[in-house]
Amino acid sequence: MIVEVCANSLESAVNAQKAGADRIELCTELAGGGTTPSFGLLKLIKEYVSIPVNVLIRPRSGDFTYSNLEFEIMKKDIALCKELGFNGIVSGVLYKDFTLDVERTKELIKLSRPMQFTFHRAFDWVSGPMATLQQLEGLEVDTILSSGQQNSSVAGIDLLSKLQKKSKRTVIMPGGGILDANVLEFKKKGFGAIHLTGIKFHKTLDQIPVVPMSTPSFLRDDEIAISHMATLKEVVRLVKEK
Repeated sequence: MIVEVCANSLESAVNAQKAGADRIELCTELAGGGTTPSFGLLKLIKEYVSIPVNVLIRPRSGDFTYSNLEFEIMKKDIALCKELGFNGIVSGVLYKDFTLDVERTKELIKLSRPMQFTFHRAFDWVSGPMATLQQLEGLEVDTILSSGQQNSSVAGIDLLSKLQKKSKRTVIMPGGGILDANVLEFKKKGFGAIHLTGIKFHKTLDQIPVVPMSTPSFLRDDEIAISHMATLKEVVRLVKEK
């Protein structure tokens, strides 16, 4: 069984390697479901980590339906990861009705080769998981990361098992809520890979700052935050007018 660690920093990735993990999925901002890591982090990972690293290509949190500009960013990031010599890409695109955007996902896969391609937990939103599995197998996706369309892989283990039995070539990789206390359930079911963060929070400050920098209200699945042109225009007008 492959143990893949979702690492949100250089330190997390180094710890995963030292712990004996087989592979890393590299991302940042786990609170929002993960986003694409910075260029600096990508460069340093290549210096400090020797085990295979797959990079999350997700330009923002929220949904998995991207604008043309966002999609261009994703393609540029994949090209960078290929240039830097990473093992794989973790990504995927959906339509607003929670069906697979076959053409855009196909384009990302084509750009990723010869790197491996994992379709990420956008799979947990698809309306027809079995049909989507067949579509992704047709696109020659190497791995599907999923919690079985539940809040945790333990709760979704029945669907994960059905997907595994149905799959002909794609590895079904449970991820979400996997711990040392429950990982043997997945080993017994014969899964070829598991995905976990192994996160533990470390206190960095002796007291909580008076002014918060985190904005929990920005974490939304059905809305994204974009600078509003009319608001900005009005501010500029007010400031600039004589």
